[in-house]
Amino acid sequence: MGLPNVGKSTLFNALTNAGALAANYPFATIEPNVGIVPVPDERIDKLAEMYKSAKVIPATVEFVDIAGLIGGASKGEGLGNKFLANIRECQIICHVVRAFENDDIMHVAKNANEAAAINPKADIEIINTELELADLETREKVAAKRKKDAADEQIPYLTEKPVIYMFNVDESGLTDEARKAELRALVEPAQAVFVNAKLEEEMSGMSHDEKMEFLKSYGVSEDALGELIKAAYRTLGLQSFLTAGEKETRAWTIKRGATAPEAAGTIHTDFQRGFIAAQVCSYDDLVRLGSEKAVREAGLMRTEGKDYVMQDGDVVEFRFNV
Repeated sequence: MGLPNVGKSTLFNALTNAGALAANYPFATIEPNVGIVPVPDERIDKLAEMYKSAKVIPATVEFVDIAGLIGGASKGEGLGNKFLANIRECQIICHVVRAFENDDIMHVAKNANEAAAINPKADIEIINTELELADLETREKVAAKRKKDAADEQIPYLTEKPVIYMFNVDESGLTDEARKAELRALVEPAQAVFVNAKLEEEMSGMSHDEKMEFLKSYGVSEDALGELIKAAYRTLGLQSFLTAGEKETRAWTIKRGATAPEAAGTIHTDFQRGFIAAQVCSYDDLVRLGSEKAVREAGLMRTEGKDYVMQDGDVVEFRFNV
């Protein structure tokens, strides 16, 4: 989300290959665009090669691209803020902030018909204010409907959601550490990601290796999708464990601190209910030694019980009985 014309739909398209309308005028996006993308994880490709897996199934992330907000949206300016309902169920907000100069793309802040100066700090404050006003309106509606003896509802207030700030910068801004530090300071302790939407758009359709080679020429080591998902995992406290075999190799997303039975439950509730034990080794050990047999012989295959706290990159086989 963010102001109009900051690059939201261009980035959405680059991240998801979804083909959403990205146009140089305010409110080109009206209905929310939704795209589901795989989480980049080279570990599952390596395991699939080792196990000669028939299928490779990565973890996935769902992105929702909504119409731009402007100052006064809570009072009906622009398209208003009714479409904020589309992000109430999202786990995290990615706030796209314009930090690039381009006279051909009008910057809109408080008036859809009037160009505004590029000012990331002021733009962030406009969006934050609109989210606060939307939450205030929600609270007033809930208070009006709630009976005195009714329990509080679990209302997904927008200002309580974690936020990642994605600064859409000029090409030079990708490696301008002083500028990046200046922008990062505006949002700390939140995560900040720096991206050039135009370059991301140019990379659409490229293979991973082609993207990395292309970005390397600009002094960048990772694409926007990788940066954004890593920031989201850090912010939400997520990690991945892996399962591997001839049938499939797969990455599963869990909370940091999850126990072995809780991880088993992400595969199937029966696995958690009937959990007996987990056979666990680390991805690094498995790849280094080349096979489960070698891992066992090295004494690095462990049998873990119900209290085991999962670690990122654990390769697991669950034993259960229902």
